[in-house]
Amino acid sequence: MAGPLPEGEAVPESGLLPESAALGASVRTLSAYLHIPFCSHRCGYCDFNTYTATELRGLTREGYLVALDAEITHSKQVLQESKVPTRSLSSVFIGGGTPTLLPASALTSTLAVLRENYGIVSGAEITVEANPDTLSAEYLVQLAAGGVTRVSIGMQSAVPHVLKTLERTHNPANVGSAVQWAKDAGLAVSVDLIYGTPGESLSDWQQTVEAAMNYGLDHVSAYSLIVEEGTAMARKINRGEIPVPDGDLQADMYELADDAFEAAGLTWYEISNWSRSPETESSHNRAYWTGQDWWGFGPGAHSHIGGVRFWNAKHPAAYSERLAAGITPAVGREVLTDEQRAVEEYLLESRLRDGIAIAGVEANILMNLQDEQLVTLENERATLTRRGRLLADEVARQLTEN
Repeated sequence: MAGPLPEGEAVPESGLLPESAALGASVRTLSAYLHIPFCSHRCGYCDFNTYTATELRGLTREGYLVALDAEITHSKQVLQESKVPTRSLSSVFIGGGTPTLLPASALTSTLAVLRENYGIVSGAEITVEANPDTLSAEYLVQLAAGGVTRVSIGMQSAVPHVLKTLERTHNPANVGSAVQWAKDAGLAVSVDLIYGTPGESLSDWQQTVEAAMNYGLDHVSAYSLIVEEGTAMARKINRGEIPVPDGDLQADMYELADDAFEAAGLTWYEISNWSRSPETESSHNRAYWTGQDWWGFGPGAHSHIGGVRFWNAKHPAAYSERLAAGITPAVGREVLTDEQRAVEEYLLESRLRDGIAIAGVEANILMNLQDEQLVTLENERATLTRRGRLLADEVARQLTEN
């Protein structure tokens, strides 16, 4: 399970937002994230807020979905009473956990509740995260019929021994079938990959990248493995059972992937994301990176409305109990200052191929970043070089010292 929630100020039982949340809302989009916290098995590297059947303290999946629908209704009331325009949703992401452990009808029913309460912009990106072993051609057709437009498939690796170290239980051969079924259903498809797993060689990673490119994808995400404290993998490393991930090898793996994706016609648009065209980029993730509004539904989910961040009770049972009692599931929040929002803008937008506007950044910082070959300066914007992508934290540090 995920680590503790952040500290923050108390949230009124009504969930009412401060007046500042409404400022500028008319020029921001609104998105929704739906958290499905169920997993049949927790992977050894995972630090997400997920639960197996024995950890739900008597809560059923059906009962959870009732609570999720209740939060959707509650959120609309909170926004209206806080005088924040609700706006039709620009994107929806159903993540987890493993959302596709639930029947397709359950996911599309909750999507329908969102549509009834908010409306969804025509042509909006509506994504479901999926484990390839839980998919079938029929399941994906049902998702598409219910309004889903995109699936993000957790491939992680094509190499069995790497999947075993990650404690991923899916059959790598099922990924190709799932991709084809999704395409046949008219869905856009992305796959998620992880590199730098202990014991993974550069040739292992090349095998994974080549397998992914053979699926003819328009979008791929590739993340370096981060070993989170408290996970089964961290405990194995601490006991000396598996090696610590090699940072230099991870950098080589990133460069290999970037070259292969570019050769296949995919261009990076965010440090860990590549797309065939602007139309196939993830608009939902762009909403996060550009400081738009989103409401996160579900246990432990985080939301951002006009510089106000708030987060829900972590355990699904506690989350459901609060909603059943007629009080907000949010248990903490913070109101960002203008300075904090500006720093966050640098941190997030610097990760994008669009780069950041250099107006207001001290010239000596920009020249230093350019001299170190971390950014290019063009059209009044600073954009990460590939070296800069590998050292993005250093770039962000220098920018936020401005």
